Amino acid sequence: MSRRPVCLALAVALAAASCAPRIVAPEFSVESAGPYQLASGDRLRIIVFGQDNLSNVYAVDGSGRISMPLIGAVDANGRTTAQLERAIEARLRSGYLREPRVSVEVDAYRPFFVLGEVTNSGQFPFVNGMTVQTAVAIAGGFTPRGQRNFAEVTRLMDGQLVTATVPITYAVRPGDTIVIKERWF
Repeated sequence: MSRRPVCLALAVALAAASCAPRIVAPEFSVESAGPYQLASGDRLRIIVFGQDNLSNVYAVDGSGRISMPLIGAVDANGRTTAQLERAIEARLRSGYLREPRVSVEVDAYRPFFVLGEVTNSGQFPFVNGMTVQTAVAIAGGFTPRGQRNFAEVTRLMDGQLVTATVPITYAVRPGDTIVIKERWF
């Protein structure tokens, strides 16, 4: 019996398997269900009740901080809005206000990015409830060669960039980079 047909069949099977999308890593999908964590590029509406001079829209800078009058720089990176509220209240309570009440909400999320086989790749403003498919629609749709069943999503998790192949219905988070690969057929 000749080895040639067996080797050819094995090569075809390996090539077909390499085209199949990888399964999303469990830690990648769990992270998307957690509370939203602030990062550079987010714009926050901060209201200090009874203090109109302190209430404003603040941008989270490149070092992950916001800068407010009286209290200066406050770390926002990796915190939820509730955690940031408590941190601002604590700073205001230490010598500036007796009983500060602070409200923090996200005014504008950091952008997401779409690359690869889309009509207009680039940076786009995030919209709540977005999936890979709606992100591609915002980027002008697929090119004729674009892979329409899955995409690669890169996300910053615990200080590390993690990339996974996900279905087109996967939820996108602010700051994600989506790459639409070229399909072969």
